[in-house]
Amino acid sequence: MSSGINTIGVIGAGQMGLGIAHVCAVSGYDVHLVDISEEQVSSALATIERNLGRLVKRERLSDGDMKAALGRIHGSSEYAPLADCNLVIEAATEDEEVKTGIYDSVCPLLSTDAILGTNTSSISITRLASRTDRPERFIGIHFMNPAPLMELIELIRGIATEPAVFEEIRSFTQQLGKTPVSAEDFPAFIVNRILLPMINEAVYTLYEGVGSVEAIDTAMKLGAHHPMGPLELADFIGLDTCLAIMQVLHDGLADTKYRPCPLLVKYVEAGWMGKKSGRGFYDYSGEAPVPTR
Repeated sequence: MSSGINTIGVIGAGQMGLGIAHVCAVSGYDVHLVDISEEQVSSALATIERNLGRLVKRERLSDGDMKAALGRIHGSSEYAPLADCNLVIEAATEDEEVKTGIYDSVCPLLSTDAILGTNTSSISITRLASRTDRPERFIGIHFMNPAPLMELIELIRGIATEPAVFEEIRSFTQQLGKTPVSAEDFPAFIVNRILLPMINEAVYTLYEGVGSVEAIDTAMKLGAHHPMGPLELADFIGLDTCLAIMQVLHDGLADTKYRPCPLLVKYVEAGWMGKKSGRGFYDYSGEAPVPTR
């Protein structure tokens, strides 16, 4: 294990938070998974157990290792257990006010040498760090979705992040079996700086009538060998998250090429967030997804 890190807090028991907890527990770390909703915590723990069970069925994890990993994860709707953590990773919704509100509540509980990380996919690490009591021990640790499957983690230093903290977190991510890459603290970092404008352009292609949902996704799967079409991928990520990242790019880089497509805005306004809401560019209410346009 990474020196100095043995107990990890994960704030937010949504799709990203539960995936991060899963990865850390399988790698031998004790994990405190915290969310303000007890129902969300219970649901996340059940999902982790199901996901680990699938790995056992595929013979990628032993039954003993699964039980050991589940024994390392502790769920709570209180922040108090985070006081024992060497590293806390915030994986809350992609909203700066929500994140900084969490830091206001959590920082007073943490030990002075605890590292605070954020799983933000686009927000300035330097700006988030400035809202904490430990900007020198604050770092971006951006897991890809789904965290148990994706091999990459983007590490982003804020202007105040100490080099020793960066090295410790890089070692930690390698202990998880992931490949870390260093990204500069610019809007959306590396992956989403490239990926989200592509998704946004796919939405424009649909909006302008160049192709249907099915035609666009088939074209990119068969014509560019993408494992998933861009509109299907947008539904998987969450259209609200896609829109939030495009808005960060548009605001942060002040370039019209990052303007969110009006159709993406409309889908989010309609509550069509993608797979998690049951409807986005596809309707997920039946046995198989059906394009909505």
